[in-house]
Amino acid sequence: MSAHLPVLPIVWPLVMAALMLLVERRGIALQRALAWLGAGGLLLLSIALVRQADTGDITVYLLGDWPARLGIALMVDRLSAWMVLVTSLLGAACLLHASSGWDRRAPHFHALFQLQLMGLNGAFLTGDLFNLFVFFEILLAASYGLLLSGARGGRIRTGFHYVVFNVAASTLFLIGLGMMYGLLGTLNMAELAAGVATVAPQDRFLLQAAAGLLLVVFCAKGAVLPLYLWLPATYGRAQPAVAALLVIMTKVGAYAVLRVFSLLFGAEAGDLAGFAWDWLLPAGIATLLMAGLGTLAAVRLRILAGYVVLASSGTLFIAFSLATAQAIGAGLYYLAHSTFAAAALFLIVALVRRHRITDRTNVVLPIRDAWLSGGLYFVAAIALIGLPPLSGFIGKFTVLMATPAPHTAWVWSTVLATSFFMLVAMTRAGSRLFWLVPSEPAPAAPSRARPTRAPRREVVAIVLLLGYGVIMTVAAGPLLDYTRAAGEQLVSPRDYIEAMRTTLPRLREP
Repeated sequence: MSAHLPVLPIVWPLVMAALMLLVERRGIALQRALAWLGAGGLLLLSIALVRQADTGDITVYLLGDWPARLGIALMVDRLSAWMVLVTSLLGAACLLHASSGWDRRAPHFHALFQLQLMGLNGAFLTGDLFNLFVFFEILLAASYGLLLSGARGGRIRTGFHYVVFNVAASTLFLIGLGMMYGLLGTLNMAELAAGVATVAPQDRFLLQAAAGLLLVVFCAKGAVLPLYLWLPATYGRAQPAVAALLVIMTKVGAYAVLRVFSLLFGAEAGDLAGFAWDWLLPAGIATLLMAGLGTLAAVRLRILAGYVVLASSGTLFIAFSLATAQAIGAGLYYLAHSTFAAAALFLIVALVRRHRITDRTNVVLPIRDAWLSGGLYFVAAIALIGLPPLSGFIGKFTVLMATPAPHTAWVWSTVLATSFFMLVAMTRAGSRLFWLVPSEPAPAAPSRARPTRAPRREVVAIVLLLGYGVIMTVAAGPLLDYTRAAGEQLVSPRDYIEAMRTTLPRLREP
């Protein structure tokens, strides 16, 4: 079984999704049981992948035993294993929250949820650009279904914008792939990395144009300025568990930029080495700054949560664009932290709306169980702002310490200013939601709009996500060692390229 470990995080959720479709008419309880079986199995597989990758070995898996240049190849290194682990941990918490009753509101919820996990894992494990596109489409198709299931009114409108935006991005992706294949004759990332330095001078402009299209697509997925305008409203309108899972979608874009451009335009790319990094740093700084201003302008907690996701995306692109092992390692640690903390904030939004009816922060209303939702919000805010002692402080601090001298002033000032903006915005929102008491009694609300007690599973899901951050704080040393080692593999991709190019099919006797 260990020989097939790289493909199992893709096959396992696919099998679970198929089984759920077969038993859908037998009730939600059986679907939930299968969903938990899928989540538990995926978590065990992801832990096994991390243990395998932590040895430093890079594993190549050739589907159908075809050569990597002709077939589908999967790659497992520290980066891909880390991303699969983050996905499985996030998926388990989102599933717990959805099983409190949200999954009844959307047809085929559990099957689509598993397909979403399959697409995410495939994107992290694939070793060629075309199959990266394929897995992008799988996870996007599943997200369309999750986002629009049971939708009406505003969610339909924002969902339509989301679909149109991503279809346009997918079209650009295909055009870029076609140009890349026409120039280099392959879409295998290791083969592309070996071929970039040998491109004829007259074709370099076309290669840069193709890479530029891919960069635009990945930045659109990663919600980089000015391609992020769709995100706050779209995520804010989604069901809570769906919004929490969608947090990692922006990380897919950041991952794709890091993986593709560190391989194709690394130190061995000749005159094209470092292509795009000089553009990504100012883009990340601008994204982070605008996201911080967006948190100040937000009048709904769910919109504020969307801008928090954008702030994390900007921080990631800053870290990755520095292109050093230390900065990339710090960014990968921050990636996991920000994914869990932002997902927790989206679930807290649902808790607030149960206890208070509305998440508007510009009005003062009574709130039920303020100690519970307020306490969880307080912990999430500390983590997201980056205050000690939680993992957000460690993540931002390590990013700042990894910033080289030429960029210190811009990066430090932007990160610190944005953290201050978020401190003001989240403190103001928290005081109005949980602290201030209305001067006049609120008018009686209709029974369907009265505050209700949150199901225990919703609260436990939030505690679980925040608990991940606590664990990351306690285990910061080993985790940062792992992510720095992942960064070293990325800035020196020779082992990755050689592993892919030298792995041969296993010939079997008939």
